[in-house]
Amino acid sequence: MIELCVKNLEHVWFGVAYDKEEVFATSFASSEEAALKGLLQSIPFDAPFQCSQKKISAYAERIINALKNIYDGNDPTQNFSLATKHLSEYTKRVLEAARLIPLGYVTSYGAVAKATGGSPRAVGRIMALNPFAPIVPCHRVIGSDFSLVGYGGGLEAKLAFLKREKRGYTSEKKVSVNGKKLEVWPVEFALRKFEKK
Repeated sequence: MIELCVKNLEHVWFGVAYDKEEVFATSFASSEEAALKGLLQSIPFDAPFQCSQKKISAYAERIINALKNIYDGNDPTQNFSLATKHLSEYTKRVLEAARLIPLGYVTSYGAVAKATGGSPRAVGRIMALNPFAPIVPCHRVIGSDFSLVGYGGGLEAKLAFLKREKRGYTSEKKVSVNGKKLEVWPVEFALRKFEKK
């Protein structure tokens, strides 16, 4: 049975859908209803679930605190097991590549496609349906010209995330993704592009 839990921390609702020690979905939103809706849209359609109204388990509490930490622009201090068995192999590859984008960096849909196969459009579709935001930081995937394009929470939310994550890095680097290289660039590149608009 998948448990759905939401909690308000500093005016943001964070949510997690989990079963035992596996995360099926995470969400964050400005309202409890929106956070729950995000979870329900991301769990497998045929999975039994229940909402934990009163007491949140210690495991759910740890995940929600990690979500808040990521939301605040920090690296997650823990690594959680993500339930991906119901996802396609390609979706798993794309989500894993996005999960490897380091804090303080961004990459493009095309760069993810180059590292995982497929097309930038296919990567964009998977990012749009990312069930594990912000653990899988889809907000760090941007346009090839460093423009902030496409984000389920809105471009203002994407911009706010990236502003909180800037670290003053100045050069690009490559991240290993299943034997291939994913090119990543400092967040500042995208922020400068946005400021020039």
